Amino acid sequence: MPILSGQKKSGSERSPKHVQGAGPGVKKNTATPPLPAPPSPAVGGPRAAPTGGRRVVPPRQELIFHCQLAHGSPTKEIKDFTNVKELYARIAAAFGISPDQIIFCTLNSHKIDMTKLLGGQIGLEDFIFAHVKGTEKEMTINKTEPALGLTITDNGAGYPFVKRVREGSVVAQDEAATRVGDLIVSINGRSMVGLRHFDVAKTLKELPLYQEFSLRLVEPQRTFGRLRVCVCVCVCVSV
Repeated sequence: MPILSGQKKSGSERSPKHVQGAGPGVKKNTATPPLPAPPSPAVGGPRAAPTGGRRVVPPRQELIFHCQLAHGSPTKEIKDFTNVKELYARIAAAFGISPDQIIFCTLNSHKIDMTKLLGGQIGLEDFIFAHVKGTEKEMTINKTEPALGLTITDNGAGYPFVKRVREGSVVAQDEAATRVGDLIVSINGRSMVGLRHFDVAKTLKELPLYQEFSLRLVEPQRTFGRLRVCVCVCVCVSV
């Protein structure tokens, strides 16, 4: 039962209490607190090593991805990368090529499909296809309209390339000239390598109207088309 203020308690009932500077009649508590019991050994095995109260974090699982060159190659394992440049370096090392040979990567499709472009995230089940440089070409285009009809993106590692060609536009008049996936190397001799896609788009937009300009591109290496196999059946008749 709690002791209310104003009530006196006999000396025999007073609990020992340590009071700094207490006078006679007040008993100081000088008893030594008991020592903690030693830790008991682990049941069924040796005593666990002390961790100092810190939480033991298990080692992080190593992430391994599978990759092929889009035009055809064996499958390689890719790991230990944290950004696009490191990814391209790991792919290049795995296939024995230079990192600057890689234009872009697609996920789960070897085709030049801009809806499958590698973005900021890769899932553990994603299969990487690297599209490397193929044929280089240069053309002259007359800018007869303010908009050329090109949608440009970049791979995050310094390579701008064509993402879309608008049907009926200036550059679409010659289908073989500018194609989706083409790396934009230079415009009028000025290098575009190392620029972001919006810088390249600005350069094209600022070109004078009704004047020709040169465009140097590199196509991604493409897969071989299906070969037609003719099977000839010979019927031998004995006479």
